[in-house]
Amino acid sequence: MKRVSVYRKEHFNAAHRLNNPNWDAQQNERVFGKCNNPSYHGHNYELIVKVTGEPDPETGYVIDLKLLSDIIETSVLSRFDHKNLNLDTVEFKTVNPSAENIAIAIYDILREQVDSKLDLQIRLYETERNFVEYPVL
Repeated sequence: MKRVSVYRKEHFNAAHRLNNPNWDAQQNERVFGKCNNPSYHGHNYELIVKVTGEPDPETGYVIDLKLLSDIIETSVLSRFDHKNLNLDTVEFKTVNPSAENIAIAIYDILREQVDSKLDLQIRLYETERNFVEYPVL
């Protein structure tokens, strides 16, 4: 059978601050620049979830995209949308909420709910020009 990739695109807004508590203010400013703003800053994140597998012979689906949409809504968007990632989420209480770490967290959340026979990949746009993918396939 042939493998096919399907994609679901979502959007969420969130604030964060990149800061290493083990560093002094000068080193945090030097490394993270504007992203170290003590008052936080926000992004309009674009999330693309890629699921790859063989289409089911009965439905023709790799995964029901309505089901995938519902999983993303209840497990990711409700958790991160319009939140301060540093203050309002358990995932980033002790982890710096960089785009890389946000993508990994989203992957871990979704991996528990998407059939293990399917490959899963997260692409997260922090800006129009800056994005990350996890895992690297």
